[in-house]
Amino acid sequence: MQELELKYGCNPNQKPSRIYMEQGELPIKVLNGKPGYINFLDAFNGWQLVSELKKATGLPAATSFKHVSPAGAAVGLPLSEVEAKIYWVDDLGELSPLACAYARARGADRMSSFGDFISLSDVCDVSTAKIIKREVSDGIIAPGYEPEALEILKAKKKGGYNVIEIDPSYVPAPIEHKEVFGITFEQGRNELKIDKDFLSNVVTENKEIPETAKIDLILSLITLKYTQSNSVCYAKGGQAIGIGAGQQSRIHCTRLAGNKADNWFLRQSPKVLGLQFVEKLGRADRDNAIDLYIGEDYMDVLADGAWEHIFAVKPEVFTREEKRAWLDQMQDVALGSDAFFPFGDNIERAHRSGVKYVAQPGGSIRDDNVIATCNKYGMAMCFTGIRLFHH
Repeated sequence: MQELELKYGCNPNQKPSRIYMEQGELPIKVLNGKPGYINFLDAFNGWQLVSELKKATGLPAATSFKHVSPAGAAVGLPLSEVEAKIYWVDDLGELSPLACAYARARGADRMSSFGDFISLSDVCDVSTAKIIKREVSDGIIAPGYEPEALEILKAKKKGGYNVIEIDPSYVPAPIEHKEVFGITFEQGRNELKIDKDFLSNVVTENKEIPETAKIDLILSLITLKYTQSNSVCYAKGGQAIGIGAGQQSRIHCTRLAGNKADNWFLRQSPKVLGLQFVEKLGRADRDNAIDLYIGEDYMDVLADGAWEHIFAVKPEVFTREEKRAWLDQMQDVALGSDAFFPFGDNIERAHRSGVKYVAQPGGSIRDDNVIATCNKYGMAMCFTGIRLFHH
């Protein structure tokens, strides 16, 4: 198959629409559904991300994409009891490494992952398909599917769930093209290999970056390679826990990603774990209620006449002081940035979310200020020397 006609482009008025190869055949097969233009953008960017993550770490990888940026990305490390509970998979028993990777990728920012497009580095197994079955999702791309897993996925969305199989041996041309306003742009593909050697130039007084933190930094940088710039990614325990994408200001990236990381950790607090929801309240409604409960608009779910529809028992307010006390326990977080930090305020904000390890290109005229701010908090920061913009 050399081309595939699509229903429409980014918007319904943008017709005709297709994906095609100038030479050779498309490296994909649509096994179910009818993926659209944005679905394929998410699928191909996500597939590159998880493929690189698998090669860099040796672990199965998954990502949850929305609007051509990852909402979450992770490798297949085991889940703790608390993580299994906050990702709503504690009732599924033992999970495969690939299923753990997707549970992490989906669970880090569940509000953003709602209606995601999934990319998996490995053949989709039954364990992973069972998680996907219960989530609101638009589709999936993987190098293959176990027969039972494929049947589970094909039953989603009344049989319309998008399932794409990609040839893992496919290698794109080294030069890529993009057309904007009738004008063709050409550039070499970003074939940069991100691995532990990428982290060798540690510029702070603290030079110690343990192996687990190196995995988190690699994960954050590979994630940023496929995130709309400007972007910043917080990571911990083999997963992205906060991604700030597409912001014009670096500090706004850092704040946005930091707030998401904070929400991820607040969901693990005893006050949130102890919430008692009314029976038959769906996971999406629970996610939305938790997001409001831990935020500034908590009265939207705690006001009389509102909480009764969500909680079996009215929760106490999660005060600002209580939240800050809980967040002060978050530590050993890794932070990647796709371009240099121009001011130390980014490090100040990162410190409030438990960041101890930082990877960024360096090259700002205020590098000394950024390094000094890291030294103030005992952080280890490496300069990669390479920018990771993606548009």
